[in-house]
Amino acid sequence: MTHRLHLMFLLVTLIGQAQNFTKRDSLQGSLRSERTAFDVLRYDLNITINPDNRSITGHNAITFKWITKSNKIQLDLFENMQVDSIVFGQKKLNYNREFDAVFIDITPEIQNTAEVTLLFYYSGVPKEAKRAPWDGGFVWKKDGNGKDFIGVAVQGTGASLWYPVKDHQTDEPDRGASVKVAVPNGLMNVSNGRFMGKEDLKNGYTRWDWEVKSPINNYNIVINVADYVHIHDQHNGLDLDYYVLRENEAKARQHFEEVKPMMDCFQSKFGTYPFTEDGFKLVETPYLGMEHQSAVAYGNKYLKGYMGNDMTGTGVGLLFDYITIHETGHEWFGNSITSKDIADMWIHESFTTYSESVFVECQFGYEKAMTYINGQKRMVGNRKPIIGQFGVNFKTGNSDMYYKGALMLNTIRHIINDDTKWWAMLRKYAETFRHQIIETKDVVEFFTKESKLNLAPIFNQYLNFTNLPELEIRVVKKKVEARWNTNVSAFEMPIDYFSNGTNTRILVNNDWVKLPNTSSVEDVQVDLTKMLITLKK
Repeated sequence: MTHRLHLMFLLVTLIGQAQNFTKRDSLQGSLRSERTAFDVLRYDLNITINPDNRSITGHNAITFKWITKSNKIQLDLFENMQVDSIVFGQKKLNYNREFDAVFIDITPEIQNTAEVTLLFYYSGVPKEAKRAPWDGGFVWKKDGNGKDFIGVAVQGTGASLWYPVKDHQTDEPDRGASVKVAVPNGLMNVSNGRFMGKEDLKNGYTRWDWEVKSPINNYNIVINVADYVHIHDQHNGLDLDYYVLRENEAKARQHFEEVKPMMDCFQSKFGTYPFTEDGFKLVETPYLGMEHQSAVAYGNKYLKGYMGNDMTGTGVGLLFDYITIHETGHEWFGNSITSKDIADMWIHESFTTYSESVFVECQFGYEKAMTYINGQKRMVGNRKPIIGQFGVNFKTGNSDMYYKGALMLNTIRHIINDDTKWWAMLRKYAETFRHQIIETKDVVEFFTKESKLNLAPIFNQYLNFTNLPELEIRVVKKKVEARWNTNVSAFEMPIDYFSNGTNTRILVNNDWVKLPNTSSVEDVQVDLTKMLITLKK
């Protein structure tokens, strides 16, 4: 996509999404010079969690390099949390706070240090979630044996809800992170990456140490605290680890067998699992689920579907565990490939929602996959554009980034009309942008180049407008004609229809074109299973 077209995308989005945002929103969502001046290399988090008073104490060692030397940088920690001190070497640094932003004064000594490590000491009672994972925060529950069962989910809300961090999606720690969490004896903490060992601190607490080798989204760094049982498995060289409540061990061993065919499917369609050096885990959580990298949160009660229900109403959704499949799909789309701004979260959610029907097709065939994805049409709202507003930590908050976006991808698959080409393209997309942070224009340019089709107007219509492409069919002087009614110009997309005993595919644009093999509007039966459109006759 050209620079001019990208500007059009942004302009349309800004007009369509204009809302009232505060300075707090801008401080969290924007890329000010105090943020762009440095690049985070690593986080080393070391904390103690006290379930009795629901508090956290500890520090994060934040290592970064300079992009542009600055006398002030911005880190982030929710304002209800206490900053105890920020230390470089043996010296405490001056700072000031504005909402959730922490502006740190940088001394000449720090400016002249190539690699800087700041120790950010903090404490407090983090915000609790009322409807995790949707509202963001900690969840404090008990298991069936009365033991603590604790989790956290902060996507969209911000990782700075519970630990100090450069809280923006554009910067992932290039060298990964360590997460060391002390919890009361008798409990275990499970975090991202590989388990490195535990240490009895001789004070009633045991510290559990985890190491992440890969770059990781801020909101994906996680703690999970419970009386867990560890189940280890392996599949084609990939470590599979499951951490489940003691009371659920037997059912988990059987239920998670679904992971193996899922991995076979996803690796065949999207390429090698992106975090092999960190392994793959499912961790039982006191909330429904979240795509925490290499430690996927699972709370679907060991049921098929979505808590035992099929959201598509087709019956196909009860053939698999929605949380296992969807949240693992995010390992490729969201964790490996990440959007620069959460306004572009469709890059995460549309592809991941599409991965559900990909799994169905791997396991049950094309017809079942088409039944499933077309069943998702009932969830398309068309009330807001899919793309949100940039620079204010804002996403649209509606389901269209999931279902409408997935159906857009299904539409593009059938525009291309060559499955060998489509699957090769999808895999190349996942491999090309592996461990990268991208934006909408990158996606559009990739699929346009690989397909050799002008897909930019199609992406534009689905992502930036609430109206679906409308196929209008009429009869003029005994000739049946069709055209697309769209908000964007130069919109061109083929249709498949059956008429007078013949299947026909024809390219239709915004101008009237004659439909061959037709005698009346009523005879034209458009195949609506292959695309997300409306029809006007």
